[in-house]
Amino acid sequence: MTFYQNWKNVPQRTWHWPNFSPAEIACRGTGKLLVNEDALNRLQELRVTLGKPLIVNSAYRSPEHNRKVGGAKASKHLEGSAFDISMANHDPASFIAAARKAGFKGIGTYPRSNFIHIDTGPARAWGEPFPARATPFAPDQPPAREHLADSRTLKGSGAAGIGTIGAAGVEVMQQALAEAQDAILPLLPYLDGLRWIFVALALAGIAVTIHARLDDWKRGRR
Repeated sequence: MTFYQNWKNVPQRTWHWPNFSPAEIACRGTGKLLVNEDALNRLQELRVTLGKPLIVNSAYRSPEHNRKVGGAKASKHLEGSAFDISMANHDPASFIAAARKAGFKGIGTYPRSNFIHIDTGPARAWGEPFPARATPFAPDQPPAREHLADSRTLKGSGAAGIGTIGAAGVEVMQQALAEAQDAILPLLPYLDGLRWIFVALALAGIAVTIHARLDDWKRGRR
């Protein structure tokens, strides 16, 4: 194995993997690169077997970047022997079979993030199965909504997002009611109670979000 402080320092004559570049394999956070020849040979073999590009989401990680992204202390990414490959253009089942044939024994599946982790460590497998696909390619995703209620950010926060919308709605309602208080003054006392309902929903949403993030983090330690 050979270490480079920056992937740009790799001599072209020493790079023997035609379908990959040093930049693809380098640490995404620091630019450092550990060339693990055995792992890269297997990756190149896998690429030839599948006959189409491998989109590398993550390969080598420097210790500092591994800590930053929450990687396991003994992550194979630290050894340059692990690769996270996007399933945007691959059938997951076929990919796993080919990866094992190429000598990758560690297989981790992440359908929600649409990638598969492969490494040359001991035989083991983890993660949820990918849903069946009509084609080898990832299914189309619906376009992002621009309306507030369909915001991906708010949806990603679950009930907390609903609480945010609700709290904002209460503020708007209060302003409108203040302007028309002569007509609907009796309704004003109920707004404070409504606010607390949305606050409760927001707190519940935050709890659910934290639980989900912890679950994702535990699954992502590899």
